[in-house]
Amino acid sequence: MPERLSFHEEIQKNKLKSIALMLIMILILIGIGYVVAMFFDPSFFFIIMIFSIIISLSYTLISYYNADKIALASVSAKPASKAEHRNFISAAENMALASGLPVPKLYVMRSNQINAFASGRDPKHAIICVTDGAIAKLSRQELEGVIAHEMSHIANYDIRFMTFTAIVIGMISIIAELFLRSLWFSGGNNDSRSKGNGILIIVGIALAILAPLLSTLVSLAISRKREFAADATGVKLTRYPTGLASALKKIKHESLTQEDKHRFPKAVAPLFISDPFKKKFTNLFSTHPNIDDRISKLERM
Repeated sequence: MPERLSFHEEIQKNKLKSIALMLIMILILIGIGYVVAMFFDPSFFFIIMIFSIIISLSYTLISYYNADKIALASVSAKPASKAEHRNFISAAENMALASGLPVPKLYVMRSNQINAFASGRDPKHAIICVTDGAIAKLSRQELEGVIAHEMSHIANYDIRFMTFTAIVIGMISIIAELFLRSLWFSGGNNDSRSKGNGILIIVGIALAILAPLLSTLVSLAISRKREFAADATGVKLTRYPTGLASALKKIKHESLTQEDKHRFPKAVAPLFISDPFKKKFTNLFSTHPNIDDRISKLERM
């Protein structure tokens, strides 16, 4: 018989893994920063750091404070109606009560596929959006399981956490780009190269090329851990893992129609409870864990 899992332990484990992965990203940032500081004058690196922080913060924070509006507009979502979406509204109110959070603003998007997403910078500015298919095809318990998962993203401040990872990735990418461009435009006249620091140049170029890729892979791994944590936190809210597990089983067997492909922008896909474009399989470049693994964990809780 499979070993039983504790949702408390699963929540803690996945949060700790997320923090550990975040520290790896920070180490990558420090590593590329150190190499650039060794290669150039340290004061030059300080200017690069300030420049990269300003650009990365500006771009990311604009997205952060408007994430919910951008996501809703991209899927053409409409506010939930008390007349048409009573079950959805009732399920959201129940999960808000269970989590101790305010009831988020509720929206519905047109799609026969079962899916949902949450967004917003904090619980007071949160939204939850579900598809028509989720409302039509899910039972009350399954819908509550899905809503609980999305409420968990809000409760765990996952949008804020992933925004921080985006800022770090942005800084790494900007520093790497500036480093490579400075090598290109210097024309081989840098004093460090004249002193025979060829190894440092090679290490710097390799790190500048690989660092953005590695940081992106780590960010995707963090995203997968946050999904596992949201599943476990959802179980904590409903005390009924079967609801979410059953909903994921239904999602697993659905296919994306040509019409729906235009309703799910790929830029927003990572927000959904299940990536509309990759449901059954996962790899290093996936934002979501393998759906079978998620179901298996839920059935063991």
